[in-house]
Order: sequence, then C-alpha cells, then structure tokens
Amino acid sequence: MSRKGSCLCKAVSFEITTKVEKTGACHCEMCRTWTGGVYLGIEVPTDGLVINGEENVKTYASSPWAERSFCGTCGSNLWYRVTAEGPYQGTYHLGMGTLEDTSGIVLTEEIYIDSKPDGYSFAQDTKKMTKAEVEAMFASL
Repeated sequence: MSRKGSCLCKAVSFEITTKVEKTGACHCEMCRTWTGGVYLGIEVPTDGLVINGEENVKTYASSPWAERSFCGTCGSNLWYRVTAEGPYQGTYHLGMGTLEDTSGIVLTEEIYIDSKPDGYSFAQDTKKMTKAEVEAMFASL
C-alpha cells in the first residue's frame, strides 16, 4: 500500500512506495527546535519515495550526517535525509504529519530519550535509545 503526503500548500507532494507500518519519535534538541515539539518520523529508503514539485524543496545541512528539507513556498517541514556514508545514507525520515492517511502506523521507538522534555510521554511501551546510542549508529560522527 502506498501512502501520499504533501506540504501545507501542496507545492510539494510525494508518494511513499514502500510499506509503512511504524514511526519513531525523536526528542533531540534539533528536532524539537525544527518542529516545535516531538518529531514523529517515517523511515523511507532512497528508492521508496517519489517527489513531485522538487523545485519547491529547500534543503538545509543541519548536521555532519543529515540535511533537513522544507517547502520554499509555505515553509512546511518535509523530511530529514541521512547524508553520512554508510548503510543509512540517503534514507529519508518524513514527518508523519505530512501524510494524508496514518492509519495502521504504530509508534515503536524513541530516540534521544535522554533529551525528552519532562512535560510529555507516550502511553505505549517503545524501544528507547539515548543520544550516545543513536550517534554510535552513525560512525562518521
């Protein structure tokens, strides 16, 4: 089942052509600043995303291992993409809020759990990873 999504003004739209069943929450300072809260990301392989309106996508190199993209027209956050060499290179992490239909998607993990604000928590039990554990996955740091 493919899933479709877009930015707020629809200048950028996309279709995820791979199966999506889970989302993860990121509590890092950068994601909190970028989204104004917790970031719920959908992991999509490089070849699993068809983008329409690419001319409207603006990109910011936000760290040594990733870049963040947004709509140049309405400013909506779209995704971050891993740029570091290795098995995750090119992987997209799309904001769950950009999807038209989120049915059947389950929250399965939380990363940067040691940076999570005290003011919220999720009801279900998830796999949790600290900053050190996440950054160890990206050997180029």
